[in-house]
Amino acid sequence: MTTIEAVVFDLDGVIIDTEEVWEEVRRAYVAEHGREFLPDSQTRMMGMSTGEWSRHLSEDVGVPRRPEDVAADVLGRMAGRYREALPLIPGAVEAVRRLAARFPLALASSSARVLIDQVLETAGLRDAFRVTLSTEEVARGKPAPDVYLAAVDRLGLSPRVCAAVEDSSNGLRAAGAAGLAVVAVPHGVYPPAEDALALASLVVHDLSELTVEAVGKLR
Repeated sequence: MTTIEAVVFDLDGVIIDTEEVWEEVRRAYVAEHGREFLPDSQTRMMGMSTGEWSRHLSEDVGVPRRPEDVAADVLGRMAGRYREALPLIPGAVEAVRRLAARFPLALASSSARVLIDQVLETAGLRDAFRVTLSTEEVARGKPAPDVYLAAVDRLGLSPRVCAAVEDSSNGLRAAGAAGLAVVAVPHGVYPPAEDALALASLVVHDLSELTVEAVGKLR
């Protein structure tokens, strides 16, 4: 029988409630340049790497700035918002600490490295994770499996013995494609698509439900 030996967390939407902040900041930035989101821009960008979403805003939405400049502008604004107030999801720090006492943990996030480091430092969680990865550091962002495959590889394990904790459609698809056991924590404002949610072996609606016992039963 296979058992879970490690857990890989997403960041945005699982540990910090920032999807609305990302949307607000990027919409305002786009509007300042006389443009508007495309109908599917928000959904498409959830899970994209920094290079991918900045290219989308520059090339598809039409912001008259180079993708690297778009990224720098938006990340600077996001970092400022995090410095003002870190929107931790209730129970997130406790859930991470609870699982870290039993399993090696990794973080696989679509956020830029500068934001990952700032969040973990502010939340006091830097020591909880053995591995932290941004999709900036792999070839493709979510829903491609790259960041999950890299995370479990750095843990020295196979995907089969790892679990992922995710909220978004693209994140759930990435973890499922990588072969991890998937735990879904659906976001109330941005719920995952039904096909993505169907990939989850466990769905929790409150992080207090994310226990060592629940994770241990995934396989």
